[in-house]
Amino acid sequence: MSFQLDVTELLAGKRLDAAVAEVEPKLSRAAARRLIEQGAITVSGSTVKPAHRLRVGERVRAEFPDPVPDRVVPEALPLAIVYEDSQLVVIDKAAGMVVHPAAGHRQGTLVNALLHHCRELTGIGGVLRPGIVHRLDKGTSGLLVVAKTELAHRDLSRQFKARSVERGYRALVRGRPRADQGSIDAPIGRHPRDRKRFSTRARVARRAVTHWSVEERLGEITLLRVRLETGRTHQIRVHMASVGLPIAGDPVYGGGRRASAELGLGRQALHAATLGFDHPETEERLRFDSELPADLAAVVVELRR
Repeated sequence: MSFQLDVTELLAGKRLDAAVAEVEPKLSRAAARRLIEQGAITVSGSTVKPAHRLRVGERVRAEFPDPVPDRVVPEALPLAIVYEDSQLVVIDKAAGMVVHPAAGHRQGTLVNALLHHCRELTGIGGVLRPGIVHRLDKGTSGLLVVAKTELAHRDLSRQFKARSVERGYRALVRGRPRADQGSIDAPIGRHPRDRKRFSTRARVARRAVTHWSVEERLGEITLLRVRLETGRTHQIRVHMASVGLPIAGDPVYGGGRRASAELGLGRQALHAATLGFDHPETEERLRFDSELPADLAAVVVELRR
């Protein structure tokens, strides 16, 4: 569903969220505000804040994704389980698997598989995202923790918000870093012209910090260790591209499909290799490590020759 609106004198001077709610009866002002913050509603092709005051001649455009199902069907899909107890389960997600149902991905997701494996997940954290407290992009492989109880969901969510969860990645990037390590402190928000992308030049953005270090130099490709201090959507992909070191094989922010084909990959070369957090019940510190999956390991071996 979508609509387009040319601002006339009747709407001029009004807040964007109020104007959208006024012209679209299916949306409350709160719902309009959320869509604006998500970048689904733009003004003259740019993302703005909900409080933006409309001016005559501006054009408001809204695009709503296709509806997703109101329930998720359990599916017997393979899962690489690293650890599991009564409170949580740690998964080593394969590249290509979507974490939760959304428009265009109603089946075959991690949530579909988890509901088959853990029947008690139903209702924890919402119908479409039961147990999910963080996520990985479809093309990113690696470690992900899922809550099995309300207690675990609340506590793990708190830890992510407090930035006490250790999240380490390994990434193949295009380019040769001048230094052996560095940090990127640049806010990230919706791209001003493409709502499916994120950018360090967004008008509405939140602070994002990424730390990186060189693990191995492989000619024009470099293997990095990356640590997240914050957890914004597409953070590593956006940050590394912003400093001229895009993730190899990333079709959106850097290497592109051509680069992906050159390395023999069908996805971005990014792997969530380390995950550490306090157990929500015992408070014991848990830490897990995952080796590079076969496709990325094969690229490294080939580049060493």
